[in-house]
Order: sequence, then C-alpha cells, then structure tokens
Amino acid sequence: MRGAAATPVRRPFPFAVAAWNKTLAMNAGGKKVAARKPPSTARAELGRRPTAAEVAAARILFEPWRILTSPVFRGVEHVPLDRPFLLVGNHTLMGVLDVPLMLLGLHERTGLIVRSLGDHLHFQVPLWRDLLSAFGTVDGTRENCEALMRGREPLLVFPGGGREVFKHKGERYQLIWKNRTGFAALAIAHGYPIVPFAAVGAEECYDILLDADELRQSPIGPLLERLAPRPDELPPVVAGIGPLPRPQRFYFRFERPIETSPWAGRATSQAACLELRAAVARAIERGIRALRRERRRDPEAALGTRLLRQLGR
Repeated sequence: MRGAAATPVRRPFPFAVAAWNKTLAMNAGGKKVAARKPPSTARAELGRRPTAAEVAAARILFEPWRILTSPVFRGVEHVPLDRPFLLVGNHTLMGVLDVPLMLLGLHERTGLIVRSLGDHLHFQVPLWRDLLSAFGTVDGTRENCEALMRGREPLLVFPGGGREVFKHKGERYQLIWKNRTGFAALAIAHGYPIVPFAAVGAEECYDILLDADELRQSPIGPLLERLAPRPDELPPVVAGIGPLPRPQRFYFRFERPIETSPWAGRATSQAACLELRAAVARAIERGIRALRRERRRDPEAALGTRLLRQLGR
C-alpha cells in the first residue's frame, strides 16, 4: 500500500542498475570516455517497458535476494503520482545489489515504472545491453533523456555514475558527483521536480581490499590503465562472503520533491544548476544520515535475527 512508512519490499523487479552517463555531464573535460554519435546525428532510442510475463519471471528470480535483504522503505508517500519526476540518489558500492529492489518497491506501492538512464558503456556489451533494454533502461544520452521527459516518463539517475559505484577506501556513502550538473539542467528545462532518495545497506555487503588508486599503483597498474575505458573508474577488489555479497538489510528513504520552478528559464545557467544540485545533494545526505541511524538501531538489521523472527511468525 502506498505511503506505508516501513513496509518491507514484497517482490523484486528486474530494473537494471542506472548510472548517469558521462555524456550528460556538462564537464566531460577531455576524460577518456567511449565515443558517441555527434549531436547532429544522435537519435533517441527509448527501448520498451517490461511485459507482465517478464515481471513475473523476475519476481521469482529475485525472491531469494528479497528474503535475504528484507528491504525497508521510508517516505514513499513523497513520490508524486500525478506528474513525472526525476529520482536522484546515491549510488552504492558495486551498484548492482539494491537498485532493482528499490525500483520494485516503487512499482509495487505506486504502480509506477521508473525508466533508468544507463551508462553508455553498458550498451557496448552484447547481450547485456539487450537485457537492460528489455527492462526499460536506456542509454543515458541527452537525446534519450530529453525524449523521455517529453513523453513525461518518471526517470532515475545517479549523478555519481561509475566513479561512485567503484568507491575508494574511506568513501562509504559519499556522493562523488565531481562537477556534474547535467541532471539539474534537464530537470529545469523540462520542469521536472527532483525526488532525492537515499540508499543504505549495500555498502556493508563488501569490504574493499584494494581500491582503484592501489590497483593503479600496483605492478599491473599500467596495463589496467591501458585496458580500462575510464582509468579513474577501475572496480575495486572486494570481499564479502568470499566473492559473494553479505546479505545486509537494505534501507531506502525518499525525500520531499524539490520543485525546479524557482530556476525556470535558467537551464543554461551554470550557477542555477549548481544551486539546484547542491539542494539535491543536501537532501540525499540528510537521508543517508537518517537511514544509517535507523540501521544502527534496527533489531532486525542482522540476517540471523530477521530469519528467526520470520520463522516464528
């Protein structure tokens, strides 16, 4: 039911992990990124929504992970039902553990299918790109984002992208957005309210053994830098239960929408975009702090306690 403050997620939904494409950033600044079509020939490719059969199959597939992580939702009542919006949140370590469950929670409570904007590199991998497209994820180009906004679709974006997914030691739950303001500019241009959200739990699933800086300084560092499309986004070496993630409980918190009307007509103003971006970042960081406090106090945060209580019900 929509608005239940701490309702556990019932069934997972197979939305692909969304990362903000670097081409949306206004400061690409010569970094080594994958080539893209020039603006004059770029074409919006909007994919499709998943079918009912695909949803049903994915629910079965993700059910064990839902049981193990028992996600808790806060603030779902803040998600608009009467207009499109842009979800903006923190990308947790490795990026693939919590986003499908978060998007299912919204779908189950609100009926909304939120379209994810995926990193351009995802769409260079055969089969994987087909899987992403099958479940509504689109290549996160400016053209695709604008086309979806013209269609009034609710969207999800992670401004931190790959760098925030591949965190370094000591960066747990930090926003690593660099100077990116593309999401703010597009939200202003299309009048989209921004719904900030926070995610907690996935960063405890792994310990970072070696981060990107340490890998680059290792004997194989020069080889990794030559092979990596983006040398500053090398995945860390991590450990959980061996290579598998620890099944930590996930927590999601949605903040009140930030209306973009105060910045209307200023989508090309860097100052306006930075101001909006800062407001969104503050809301996400506030949500992260609240969820981390809740996690510390939660008697069912530990898997063993959750399973015992579920067996006793």
